[in-house]
Amino acid sequence: MTAFRLGASRARAVSLAVSLSGAALLLAAPAFAQNAPDAAAAEVSPHVFTANVTLASEYRYRGLMQTNRRPAIQGGFDYTHSSGFYLGNWNSSISWLGDSNPQVSAPIEMDLYGGFKNTVTLGGLEWNYDVGVLQYYYPGDYPNGFTRPYTTEVYVGAGYGPVFFKYSQALTNLFGFADSKYSYYADLSANVPLNFWDLTLNAHVGYQNVKHVNSASYTDWKLGLTKDLGKGFALAVAYIDTNAHKSVYTNVPGRYIGKATAWASITKTF
Repeated sequence: MTAFRLGASRARAVSLAVSLSGAALLLAAPAFAQNAPDAAAAEVSPHVFTANVTLASEYRYRGLMQTNRRPAIQGGFDYTHSSGFYLGNWNSSISWLGDSNPQVSAPIEMDLYGGFKNTVTLGGLEWNYDVGVLQYYYPGDYPNGFTRPYTTEVYVGAGYGPVFFKYSQALTNLFGFADSKYSYYADLSANVPLNFWDLTLNAHVGYQNVKHVNSASYTDWKLGLTKDLGKGFALAVAYIDTNAHKSVYTNVPGRYIGKATAWASITKTF
């Protein structure tokens, strides 16, 4: 059995201590008031760099266990341009590969992605869209004949308001399933801001299709809340479940990796 695996502008304050006559000050003040916004605008950069780190009760991806019910440490870096272009890297501790085959030693997932997202007005409504490519990489040691889990997906998504639909298609074998090229994942999500306690309601349902392995296809869903704690911190809790077949998604230690769970994480964004 192969265990199936499934995301500045800076304002400078300049203090000037200048001895001026009253008349000179009156003349200089309007000029300063007029030019200061232009100077500040000139400093606005189209480039934004951010980083993030997360501690999670466990790593779940597309509903499935990635750390066999153990906590996960995660983090990454992102670059975005004002045009909508972006690049990023995200990483997490994992155990699912070793849990599926004791001869495998690959404790880290490394994701590399890039794409373009922006908004477009259609029918008088402003729609969000996102297109890109994502590479999942798992450095480690693998026995001869083991199907490598490395996976490349292209994706396209569109949404309105808090609702977003995303379609991802694998250009390679999918996470270690042999002959599974062109498998796909369809994801419908909603992130609805609530009017109290800086909470956001998170809802999701997704369908994972695995080509030529019908028993490996399944649906996953999630319902949760995210709390903005301020200063770049966010706390998230959720209920996660799937209808994945136990015959496919039970690892070597005997644990069903699609089992329902309560999940929590805390994230710091820099």
